[in-house]
Amino acid sequence: MKRWAAAVILALSLGGVAAGAPRTTEEPQHQWLGGQFLVATEDVGDPRFDHTVIYMVLHDPAGAMGLIVNRTFGEVPLARVLERFGLDAENVTGDIRVRYGGPVQPTQGFLLHTSDYSDPATQLVAPGIALTSDAAILDAIAHGHGPHHSLLAFGYAGWAAGQLEAEIRRGAWISVPADQALLFDETDDRKWERAMARRKIQL
Repeated sequence: MKRWAAAVILALSLGGVAAGAPRTTEEPQHQWLGGQFLVATEDVGDPRFDHTVIYMVLHDPAGAMGLIVNRTFGEVPLARVLERFGLDAENVTGDIRVRYGGPVQPTQGFLLHTSDYSDPATQLVAPGIALTSDAAILDAIAHGHGPHHSLLAFGYAGWAAGQLEAEIRRGAWISVPADQALLFDETDDRKWERAMARRKIQL
């Protein structure tokens, strides 16, 4: 198994999915940047965020949190993931793609998905998009009962109160509308340029 795969399996066994995740709300975010894409510009100044597209899970006066959605670690056998959680892996085949969600708490897993799946640990982020913090969603995905689209990421991007706003003012980021087609697209290497194409032209 590749080194990245082993590291991800270890992270799953230690941290779980979204264990200790920052706050999210049960209602959709209708203001601020929650539910939108945050796109790094050439002025972002941090190599960890170079050409990144971040789906914003939360943004309010207390701070902001999002998941990078265009950096893939690779793919892990889904059966191995289930086994690490003590879940039924019999007859489970295929792999699950794992992405780098950001530099904060890199051992924590987050399942961003369409809202056609819900359990007690599911929290709505925006219309049609949810975040689930329980490993049961992995079992549901493996056995054909999961969401239509999903994205597994480790770590997240986080900002303290006022920090993201200051970075936007200095030109490090732009925000653009998000949709499921781009969010869950498997072609990560084109997401940044496609998201950038959505920016408004200022005349």
